Amino acid sequence: MELDKAYQENVNDLYRYLFSLSKDHYIAEDLVQEAFYRAYLQLEDYEISNIRAWLFKVAYHAFIDYQRKNKRLVIQGQMEEPGRHSEETPERRLLEKESFQLLLKDIHSLKEGERHVLLLCDLHQLTYNEAAEILEMNINTLKSQLHRGRQKVMNKVKERMKADER
Repeated sequence: MELDKAYQENVNDLYRYLFSLSKDHYIAEDLVQEAFYRAYLQLEDYEISNIRAWLFKVAYHAFIDYQRKNKRLVIQGQMEEPGRHSEETPERRLLEKESFQLLLKDIHSLKEGERHVLLLCDLHQLTYNEAAEILEMNINTLKSQLHRGRQKVMNKVKERMKADER
């Protein structure tokens, strides 16, 4: 498959995935471009059977690299908190609907492994095998983290519903 076709078919899903991880429109856009740049550089070196899962894996690693780089910058005191400089965009307004934002907040309160598994499997509907390949983890570990993550999110939603009823 050509990268142009893969880009057209997957750019929106990768953007939504990276936006849900970074919570920032501009960072997500930059990471999508970084992911496709990396894919362009590596595409000829690999025999890829599932381009969608592979692109999610590349995007995941781009996000992890971004996160590591920014942790170093924060430690050195050179960076302000991400997302504070962003202006209002149509994408941001759409995603900031209250129920979705509360759900994302609940998902982001999970441990990192549970959060990534939940985002890939439930929000982006990748198969267990695809998500396990992206996160480089055993399928059974993925399933247990997914189950724990779902339980924790459901408990938080139930607590919020009880609090709203009062």
